[in-house]
Amino acid sequence: MKYLKYILPVILLFSMSCTKGYLDVNRDPNDPTEMAESKLLPSVQKSLADYLGFGENGSEGFSYILSVYTHQITMREYPDKYGTEGKDVNTAWTHIYTDAIRNCEEIIKKAEESENAIYSGIAKILKAYAYSQLVDIFGDVPFSESNDYQGGAGFAAPAFDLGKDIYPQLFVLIDEGIADLNNTAAENTSSPGSDDLIYGGDVDSWIKAANTIKLKLYNQVRLVQDVSGPVNGLLSENNLIGATDESLVFPYGTSSSPNERSPFFADYYATQRSINISPWFYEIMKGYNMKNVNGMAKDFNVFSGIEDPRVPYYFFNQLQADEPNVEGNQIEYRDGGFCSIVFGSVGVNRDKSHDKSTTVMGIYPAAGRYDDGKGSGGDGVTAASGTGAAPFRMLTYADRLFIEAELIQSGVVAGGAAVAKDKLEEALNAAIEQVDYVVAKAGTVNQTVPKLAGTSAANNFINAVVTLFENSSADKQMEIIMTQKWISNFGGNSVDCYNDYRRTKYPVIFDSNNQEMAPDGNFQPPVNGNVELDNAPLIPVITSRSYPVSLPWSERELELNRKAPAQKENLASFKVFWMN
Repeated sequence: MKYLKYILPVILLFSMSCTKGYLDVNRDPNDPTEMAESKLLPSVQKSLADYLGFGENGSEGFSYILSVYTHQITMREYPDKYGTEGKDVNTAWTHIYTDAIRNCEEIIKKAEESENAIYSGIAKILKAYAYSQLVDIFGDVPFSESNDYQGGAGFAAPAFDLGKDIYPQLFVLIDEGIADLNNTAAENTSSPGSDDLIYGGDVDSWIKAANTIKLKLYNQVRLVQDVSGPVNGLLSENNLIGATDESLVFPYGTSSSPNERSPFFADYYATQRSINISPWFYEIMKGYNMKNVNGMAKDFNVFSGIEDPRVPYYFFNQLQADEPNVEGNQIEYRDGGFCSIVFGSVGVNRDKSHDKSTTVMGIYPAAGRYDDGKGSGGDGVTAASGTGAAPFRMLTYADRLFIEAELIQSGVVAGGAAVAKDKLEEALNAAIEQVDYVVAKAGTVNQTVPKLAGTSAANNFINAVVTLFENSSADKQMEIIMTQKWISNFGGNSVDCYNDYRRTKYPVIFDSNNQEMAPDGNFQPPVNGNVELDNAPLIPVITSRSYPVSLPWSERELELNRKAPAQKENLASFKVFWMN
């Protein structure tokens, strides 16, 4: 008792002298459970850019997989031969749900409590956009029970909803977001500023982006429902992304600590190059005649004879045209200074080191180097070779125009081939302007990069493509539109490239259907078909899997969620609902 006599006064004195909450030892001030909308919004936007792109570390995002599946790049890792498994999408799946969607829910909850309509509107638009991308990639995903605030918390085991049931609710959610942005009667109308990394709180720009997302989604489902009414309504209203600088893009920075650079730039400072440019993509842009060297009659390049002036902006050759490869190893595919590997290759030179010789992404997608023909001097590119500040393109003005051209060509919008031609020409001009826009945003390191728009090379290219369109069949015209959109989207959101291919079957991609069986049972790729490379040895290719029309669900989600379905057995047959 004598100890208690002294202890009690001390406890009372201590408790009386402490400020409120001092003894709340379960609250970590460095890990708050409540966060303001202004702190959450940039996290949402960066997570969407990172994980719809290449991932924070340059190898974990959905575009890391899907840019291989759409044959813009090649690599030796799991996307090669369509080898993606559930474990490979764990990181992107988790970040999109937790950092993007979950934080959108938090913004909406807090903003509705405070009647802060602008934050709520932006969050609803971004939430709808994020879910649309998940449905487009996977088909069925957690939605109605995911991050649900009823009862104060989300479901521990959310059910997977059918994609066809989710999509209609996304249009409603976007409309609610637009209504919030237009709600000038809300008590708290404070607008984001620098915390909105995309539009700086500009309400008009967000409404245009929201309407353009709706246009994209209506186009996405046009094969399974009549969308002519809402599509023509959007076009008549014409409150869409209307200029390149109004595009929905995320601005990466130049800082390396913390790293604010584009994930596409990671290959510049990696010790090993994991990203190679697809020779298929390269030869299409070069305008090569891509008939198979074994004499296949079909020309796989719709743009044979039309060289694209964007090539030196898209790709940087570490080697000069006549320079021997630095490592001394035989390079699998080479055309002048362009060096790469072929998708699905089992050739003897596929895995040989050529980190200082291989062609890398250029200034347009990665804020790296513009190809001036001088190479890298034998030392290879490094983090000092560029800025890394190229913005990530989620939905651009050029995209909007290509979508319109597709809608006209498919008959959803009236006008026929003549109007589609005019819209294609607008789209091509916007795509060329987009290169200059990205270069200006990225900045340069010890280089002067020439502007592209308005040059004779750009004008001649656009005229050649438009003339080709005028003299082509209706099916070939659709191929021209979609192939040019695919080229424009290089280094952007490859989810949409994957969507476009599954919806239209264009562009023609490098797969087993476009190859001739060789006597040894391997496929011979229809590359190396131009005159310069006719004598190059054939590269044995095996595509052991059929084309996957959706990605496998996250392995981690299936393990932890008792309501999750069994993993997809056949990725070549698990179609997203909007596929024909």
